[in-house]
Amino acid sequence: MSGSETVAAPATTADPQLAADEAETAAAAPGPTEDGPTDDATDGDATPDDWTADDDWTDEALALLHALRTPHRRNRAKQIGFAAYCAVLILVIWGGVPSLGLFLQASMGADYTGHGPALLAAMPSGIAALGLATLLLAVRDGLWRGPVVPPRATTDWLLAHPVRPRPVLRPWFWLSCGLALVPGLLMAVGGMVTLGLTVRAGLLAALGWCLVGGVCLPLLGVSAALLVQRSDRAARWVRRLTPYASVLILALAAQSALAATGHSVHGLEQVELWSGPWGWAGIAALAPTPAAVPGAWAAAALLLVPTAVCLVLADRAASTVSLTLLRERARTAAGVLAALRTVELRAARLAVNSASGGSRQFRVRLPAPRRAWLVVYWRDALALLRSPARLGRSVLLTVPALLCAVPAHGTRGVLSWAITAVALLFGYLAVAQLLEPARIETDDVRRASWSPYPFAGLMLRHAVVPTVLGVLLGTAGAVAAVLSGAGPTVWLAPLVVPALVGAGLVNACRGAARRDLLFRPAQAAGGGTGIIAFAGWYAAGPAVALPFLALPLSECLRTGAAAPFGRTAAVGAALAAVLLRWAWSRAGKLPRQTRPGGAA
Repeated sequence: MSGSETVAAPATTADPQLAADEAETAAAAPGPTEDGPTDDATDGDATPDDWTADDDWTDEALALLHALRTPHRRNRAKQIGFAAYCAVLILVIWGGVPSLGLFLQASMGADYTGHGPALLAAMPSGIAALGLATLLLAVRDGLWRGPVVPPRATTDWLLAHPVRPRPVLRPWFWLSCGLALVPGLLMAVGGMVTLGLTVRAGLLAALGWCLVGGVCLPLLGVSAALLVQRSDRAARWVRRLTPYASVLILALAAQSALAATGHSVHGLEQVELWSGPWGWAGIAALAPTPAAVPGAWAAAALLLVPTAVCLVLADRAASTVSLTLLRERARTAAGVLAALRTVELRAARLAVNSASGGSRQFRVRLPAPRRAWLVVYWRDALALLRSPARLGRSVLLTVPALLCAVPAHGTRGVLSWAITAVALLFGYLAVAQLLEPARIETDDVRRASWSPYPFAGLMLRHAVVPTVLGVLLGTAGAVAAVLSGAGPTVWLAPLVVPALVGAGLVNACRGAARRDLLFRPAQAAGGGTGIIAFAGWYAAGPAVALPFLALPLSECLRTGAAAPFGRTAAVGAALAAVLLRWAWSRAGKLPRQTRPGGAA
């Protein structure tokens, strides 16, 4: 059968509804690569150069798809309109109304300019960190998904026929560009409001200069993500440079926090501002403020011109992504979306790591222990050494945990408790990186068949290595903080680690996802509480540990007295015992569950 006959066949269907049903059945099918008839298309992608003018059925195929989708277009438009309405409503309620209230208060005499000097001092390195993080997230997205990812039906059926890929793939690239602009526009509007309140900058000028970075950086990121999607060499460089970029972002964030407290390094900030697009956006944002840096128009040109050039080149390259790669990315994206819809967050994260090369292991060896009771700890330590990315993330997350504790020292009341809770959240995320061996064990309880211990006892033994490493990280951070002039309260960092490890172990042993909690009947006029119940079950460990630890810890950070110090240590020890007992109880129920891969 020729390619033209393959595409033209649906047009002969007398009943349009039957044709639409056939198209939907084809879209829901597992794909031709699984059944074999068109599997050879994955070995060598068909290109328009292999076709004659008679073989090109692009216009006919797109016209047929347009006709088949017409009955469903109105419903699709309603869904998109409703989603846009909800998004705008949330933005107006949570952003527009409070901002308008602040401007009204300022017009009646309220003064917010006291925060202006600290904000201007933090902006150079802070915007550089935010811009570099935007570009890093974009190129990391290109490792597993990318800006050009049509649905599976398009890659499996439409592009396998003699259809020019450019009219099919180009709209998906520009859709990705449009979606990437949304957070950039929101950041620009937020920057306008902040600068207008704190430094009394003109709103239109502040919005215009903030839009330079808010628009250009996301578009540059999408263009770079397309390069990463198309080129294996670029993908290898991204994987290799990601740890260094992450450290640099963290260093820039720490420098911004120090600058806000009066410890600016002006020479280093000038280097950062002119070091790349992430810094040029900062120069543009500072232009309407008293801290403007000379060369704002040059920085804006350096952002706008390369962005336009990159978009033109990316628009031409969008149609050159191989069909094999498109099929792989479409399957990965569909799998991640399915996992998110079923609230299997761990399954989604594992799929992303596998597709982006984040699960790569290093061949590291440790001497085997001579005593049998050390085998569990030896396996856990070896697993973490073979995945150094987890150790690196744990170290990186420890830094903001300690830095967030600094402003808690000078605040009072609810704000001090909230800042302390944020510091504890970073600490929990740091120790959670070290609990991956325990989570792997609960993904499939059959893996524990090698162990002579009961499953609950085995899970408690998995908490030893993370606790030891967490205490070492907390001690190292406390030593560094003391050498920098911090008070003795920083020694609380290693003391709260056992409780945070217990919270992480509770989460690791939660078992199969309780999606039934999402569908609880409405209990009040405002709607049901299913989402709240599911969130409470999903994050039960930190939801219990963080509030109980934040109360005495915030008091200790405020006063620095010896009595709150001992009370915090006692609360941490008691909470660790309770959480470990809870994790032991949860782990004992896992082998009786019918679904082995329930932990998310």
